Amino acid sequence: MEVTAETARQLRLTEEEFELIKKKLGRTPNFNELCAFSGMWSEHCSYKNSIKWLKTLPREGGKMLVKAGEENAGLMDIGDGLGVVFKIESHNHPSAIEPFQGAATGVGGIQRDIFTMGARPIATLNSLRFGNLNDKKTQRLLAGVVHGIGHYGNCFGVPTVGGEIYFEDCYNTNPLVNVMSVGIVKVNETVSATAKGKGNSVFFVGSATGKDGIGGASFASADITEESVEELPAVQVGDPFQEKKLLEACLEVIGTGAVVGMQDMGAAGIICSTAEMSAKGDVGMRIDLGKVPTRQKNMKVWELLLSESQERMLLVVEEGKEKSVLKVFNKWDLSADKIGEVTDDGLLQFYMDGKLESEIPAHELVLGGGAPQYEREYCEPKYFSRIAAFKISDIEDAEEKDLVNISEKLISLPNIASKRWIYTQYDSMVGTANASTNFPADASVVLIKGTHKALAVTVDCNGRYVFADPYKGAMIAVAEAARNIVCSGGDPLGVTNCLNFGNPYDPEVYYQFVKAVTGMGEACRKFDTPVTGGNVSFYNQNPEGPVYPTPVIGMVGLIEDMKKRMTLDYKEEGDVILLIGKQKNCIASSEYLHKIKGMEFSPAPEFDLEEEIRVQNYLSSLIKNGMIRSAHDISEGGLIVALLEKGFHRNLGFDVASTYSSDKENIRSDAYWFGESQSRVVVSCSASQAEKIKGTDGVKVTRLGTVTSGSITINGKHWGNISEWKQKYDTAIENYLA
Repeated sequence: MEVTAETARQLRLTEEEFELIKKKLGRTPNFNELCAFSGMWSEHCSYKNSIKWLKTLPREGGKMLVKAGEENAGLMDIGDGLGVVFKIESHNHPSAIEPFQGAATGVGGIQRDIFTMGARPIATLNSLRFGNLNDKKTQRLLAGVVHGIGHYGNCFGVPTVGGEIYFEDCYNTNPLVNVMSVGIVKVNETVSATAKGKGNSVFFVGSATGKDGIGGASFASADITEESVEELPAVQVGDPFQEKKLLEACLEVIGTGAVVGMQDMGAAGIICSTAEMSAKGDVGMRIDLGKVPTRQKNMKVWELLLSESQERMLLVVEEGKEKSVLKVFNKWDLSADKIGEVTDDGLLQFYMDGKLESEIPAHELVLGGGAPQYEREYCEPKYFSRIAAFKISDIEDAEEKDLVNISEKLISLPNIASKRWIYTQYDSMVGTANASTNFPADASVVLIKGTHKALAVTVDCNGRYVFADPYKGAMIAVAEAARNIVCSGGDPLGVTNCLNFGNPYDPEVYYQFVKAVTGMGEACRKFDTPVTGGNVSFYNQNPEGPVYPTPVIGMVGLIEDMKKRMTLDYKEEGDVILLIGKQKNCIASSEYLHKIKGMEFSPAPEFDLEEEIRVQNYLSSLIKNGMIRSAHDISEGGLIVALLEKGFHRNLGFDVASTYSSDKENIRSDAYWFGESQSRVVVSCSASQAEKIKGTDGVKVTRLGTVTSGSITINGKHWGNISEWKQKYDTAIENYLA
């Protein structure tokens, strides 16, 4: 067929990009070649609208063992000759169209990024966003996504150890499904996604190729519309049992010494893995597509190139060692087919039935090579004027008599209430490394078997904070992730991120992106948590506009000694409850202000990065010196929710009195109990320990009250028993779905 600018447009390439392709090739591409560029130059693969700003993030330092973006996932040193491999990615658009398979294959894809580096996945987390939970479509999407995550993860055999979920109207049409995987590897047994060595064999291993997932990378790089359901074939179909076999076979084949390089066939399928591996090694490949195993007859060249069928890997095998590879994959009853060899000319040559169907320089296809890089225009969003107009004095303060009623409403809000309806569908104990099930902490704690250490892992982002102030909101996301790890007894190591935003061609959306990345970078430098890699997901829109800017932070920390771990729950009646950090007269962007008071536009909560560092350092010293018995940070819902959540695990209550009336700052009642200003942690300790915890010049410590056997008393008034509040908290989401 004749290839024109219109053909390129239909493949989501611009006219300028079509002309650039012709210039790079020195000719007009054929249809197969144009399809290859379409997939590889999509936003999902090339980061063409984001890479300029991603390069500003701290991408080296700390305990990193590979530079950001060099491999499929981040790799950091955790001592004892071990490394932690981790990454987070999105599967938003597929989950919006087909929630079960969209979420399931998102889980499968991120696991392959981990074990393609030679690491064994030991934990999964997820960060989810949906629309209004009263909406039937939201309920259907939620059920499908949770079922998909549970099905794939449970069958594959990696525990889901933690996560977060929010419900906001802006996600109604376009849910966010971000999945993080964490693995462990011996640092001298890692594998690179690099092709090298002229004459070395190129192997296709795993499941056969079908028409599911074709064009998925391009599909992920466009707005969701009413017509998107017509693109249903872009959603892949996963098989977790096949992936489990693939995991074991890949880890075993590495031990043969035959593997030169390995990469999973994720976004853009074969064209992506062949191009990226070749470009990284400054080599080319000659591929016979007729040797690729298929599930459907008469698949076309472009379909083979772009299919994103799941559970597939591309291996470069040292010439002469092919039999050892075949032996391993035969043992696991998996397909392993030699489909080509490495060349030294830098060209990707794809043949079908002896005919050359496509010839492209690998370098021209990839990020960091010939893929275009754009700097988009941006401007301050118009809605910022509405945020600037917010005055706390315009909101009537909560009266003492209304505190109980407001608190009951707060703990029943979907963003705050227990997520047990969700997490009970996940296998959290397979592998026996999850140390959080009976010992709740702000971060999930996963044992590093064979050592006395553990990982503390978390995913965090409040999109409403970022909507209110992209720069500060992204900094808060990093700070909260670090705070959760510190509250659990760990030291933050590094970050992977999943940057979920609207259409990058919208200057107001791009402003959100630029400012969020800038704030994230500043916070990561302060915490010495380099960004090891991640994912950018643009085009998250609904008919009313973009979703909240949602730069999810996945952070990994190290607990050097499990004896020093910290949990969030009260331990014993009579223990003293202390607040670490300063109360502030702030209700901005809180669940209270947004959901109870109905205020959509307000600033981000008060936050100061230097103050946050001081609080976390002080808290870390308390934990490591054995000075406290529990620690839980204040986040959504404010102080009252933190106090309640600390009591739920052991059914212990509290007797506390507010101090706002005597504070110099003259803090309002609603700000004291429901405000979400940052850099605050509620701890409990014995009476003797409390006498020694005085704070520092930069960190305030306030005595709030004591732990009780179950009753709740606030300002001298009885609020019932903790078990009654726990019942409301546990059943709220279930009641929505009933």
